[in-house]
Amino acid sequence: MSTYDIAVVGAGIAGASLAAELAPHARVLVLEAEDRPGYHSTGRSAAFWEECYGGPEIVPLTLASGPYLRRGGFLAERGALYIGRDGDTAELDGFMDRFGPTGVTIERVDRAGLAARLPGVRPDWTGAIWEPACADIDVAGLHAHYLKAMVAHGAELVVRAQVAALSREGDLWRIETGRGEQFLARTVVNAAGAWADQLAEIAGARALGIQPLRRTVVQLRVDPAPSADLPLVLDIAGSFYFKPESGRLWLSPHDEEPSPPCDAAPEELAVAEAIDRLQHVVDWRIEAVEHKWAGLRSFAPDRCPVYGFDPEVEGFFWFAGQGGYGIQTSPAAARLARQLLLGHPRDAMTEGLDPRLYDPARFG
Repeated sequence: MSTYDIAVVGAGIAGASLAAELAPHARVLVLEAEDRPGYHSTGRSAAFWEECYGGPEIVPLTLASGPYLRRGGFLAERGALYIGRDGDTAELDGFMDRFGPTGVTIERVDRAGLAARLPGVRPDWTGAIWEPACADIDVAGLHAHYLKAMVAHGAELVVRAQVAALSREGDLWRIETGRGEQFLARTVVNAAGAWADQLAEIAGARALGIQPLRRTVVQLRVDPAPSADLPLVLDIAGSFYFKPESGRLWLSPHDEEPSPPCDAAPEELAVAEAIDRLQHVVDWRIEAVEHKWAGLRSFAPDRCPVYGFDPEVEGFFWFAGQGGYGIQTSPAAARLARQLLLGHPRDAMTEGLDPRLYDPARFG
């Protein structure tokens, strides 16, 4: 039976990025329940890096990750518009007040500036906030980069390896999969995404209330076809967002429906709501619904991610609850988690981050 320093459970963007950080410093095992890594949330992302996404508490992680993503060629300039109607002035002002001090780049634009960036916008949409730094993320490329890096530094990836049992034997964990495979590791990392609370309970740790929420996306063919330089467009009230993708439009009703951990599927009502909301924004004609899908975004009760050792169960490390921003924050999140796990000093990427915000002990 092989013994590892660290066993990472989950090979989505969370597990892969952390394993890539850990592998140069430790013997690492990565266990993935599915046939291939990234099958669930990572493979279903709307694929954007947006400085304000997730709220002011997430901004430091996003900004710290930006240089790594740009240097790696994983970002392509897009820009984002948060749009509002006549009655949304207070929401637009509040957005500027909330995010202005965080270091993001945002500016108010009037109706003319909105119409110039969003052709066909209906007259009742009169103001917006422009975020020029927003970019598309090459999610598949980034995930592959992390997988390649972790393997290159000696990490071992085992797929179809759902964890069925965890037990302590001295200072080691005995890990048993549903297929009967067994491994030993000094530390277990919970990067199980929507299954994070379930894995914690298998380990004898207290569930933290990490809730998977379903998010629906639909791909539309519209007339006129969206231009390649159309920005990401988000409702300031949080009821939709859309962006161009290869001549088509990716649209979401920004839904957050509680779900058990599962292979999420879109519901027709969510698709219909998304289309109805789009028709109240622009005068484009919808020609076809070409594709639709759903993914699970998992949040802790305070909607901040959870990074750190469990306060009660020895050798059990949380790297979960990353919501819909786990991809755009993955470089800084993984770097910080490696430093916390191995006791390494902070560096230029993480020096501005406060790990107390993410400590699982905050839930008491």
